[in-house]
Amino acid sequence: MSHAKVLPLLEPAEGQGVVPCCPPVTERPMTADEAETAARMFKALGDPVRLRLFSAVASHEGGEACVCDISDVGVSQPTVSHHLKKLKEAGLLTSERRGTWVYYRVEPSVLAAMGQLLVGAPAAA
Repeated sequence: MSHAKVLPLLEPAEGQGVVPCCPPVTERPMTADEAETAARMFKALGDPVRLRLFSAVASHEGGEACVCDISDVGVSQPTVSHHLKKLKEAGLLTSERRGTWVYYRVEPSVLAAMGQLLVGAPAAA
């Protein structure tokens, strides 16, 4: 028997869709601020351990993962904590402490913004 509590999904308020950090690279040149934001996100994902942790959280059932469930990435627990901190600082993860454990979540808007950034122009027919 599971004691897991199912939380409702929150829909964005009307008129508040996902706002990407930056325009698609094919739309126009980025401003310095936009480039800084995008570079911070991609730099954080440029480390294989961070990319594995990000993927583990993003693909975990329910869209969030306890640090206890994702720490098996071949490095020590303090190193896992360091990498999770870097992912949070880059705005890629959020966290919530529940008792002794910390749960991490990838905000859907982050995935949408990163995907939108790399969307190419439609191919000419």
